[in-house]
Amino acid sequence: MMDNTTALYIHIPFCVRKCLYCAFTSTDKVPGDTGGYVDLLLREMELRADALAVPLRAATLYMGGGTPSLLDPPLVGNIIDCAVRTFNLDLSAEVTLEANPGTVTAASLAGYRTAGVNRLSLGIQSFDDRMLASLGRIHTALEGREAFALARRAGFDNVGIDLIHGLPGQDCDHWREQLLAAVELRPNHISTYGLTVEEGTPFALLEAEGGLPLPDEDDAAAMFEDIADVLVAAGYEHYEIANFALPGSRSRHNQVYWKRGNYLGFGAGAHSFLREPRPGARWRNPDDIGEYGGSLASGVLPETDRISLSEKDAMAEWFFLGLRMLEGVEEEHFRAEFGVSPADVYGSQFQRLCASGLLIREGGRLRLSRRGVILSNRVFAAFL
Repeated sequence: MMDNTTALYIHIPFCVRKCLYCAFTSTDKVPGDTGGYVDLLLREMELRADALAVPLRAATLYMGGGTPSLLDPPLVGNIIDCAVRTFNLDLSAEVTLEANPGTVTAASLAGYRTAGVNRLSLGIQSFDDRMLASLGRIHTALEGREAFALARRAGFDNVGIDLIHGLPGQDCDHWREQLLAAVELRPNHISTYGLTVEEGTPFALLEAEGGLPLPDEDDAAAMFEDIADVLVAAGYEHYEIANFALPGSRSRHNQVYWKRGNYLGFGAGAHSFLREPRPGARWRNPDDIGEYGGSLASGVLPETDRISLSEKDAMAEWFFLGLRMLEGVEEEHFRAEFGVSPADVYGSQFQRLCASGLLIREGGRLRLSRRGVILSNRVFAAFL
């Protein structure tokens, strides 16, 4: 049976200042009128809706970046209204806005809430001013806490925060302090990302010059283990490798990615995936805002790098995305999706990964062990 639901992702590529570790599509050249970019987004949404062979209904909307909180609330409202109009955005939809603590006020947060945003994701990253400065963040630890308090006062009862570990000069004691500071705020959701040094970033240059004192592998692994120890003890469910939620507060939008659901991305650099025609297709928009806008001005959808997946590609994705969820994946679901038993395709991989203690196979399910969570990239590589 065809799934006619989709998630919508909106990319806002503007930042006050680009962080030193960031490899996402973003620029610190913020136009005086961001409304022009929003007009492009609305045009793309209309063109995409018209181009679909079968109409799709949106169950989630996520505005990421960049810094979406640089948009005035009425512009955010325009995006939400367009999603309702073009993709029949569900009345019960999860509508998320990413926000930089250095860019929000009581008035803007109240405006986002009125516009229809019902979930806020705050990029706090650290509660240590020294660490924040080393990352190139524009806010202080105090401003992060104040932004969280303002969000609650504005009526947001679903607020998540992001934290980064494995930072230059960080040790395990410092990281535990960050986790405890997060727990003290009691956000609904906590995403904990290990720092990765991406090619082309200022951090990559610093590392090449020997100026980036990162924790060693043992400390990095210990920090990762500390996350579950601290957050689970505080009542958070560890439901995905890097994500923790209070009961009922999982990210509905992100689960679409891990479960290979449909999602449509809008804006410069945004990515999309549709399951139909099976086994699915992926594409992205150009990173360059001028190229993106030029295509839309000509009435042409700006997609590029379209890939039609093979059955083998789709099977591999089913595992290395689905196994990110700590509850794992059901073998019967694989059989229903692809018409074969997963053991027929990956039997030797299962045997090797289970024997090495990285994968657990029981009750018709496959899931990562605790050690497998730490070494998840090794597990995922087995399916490529």
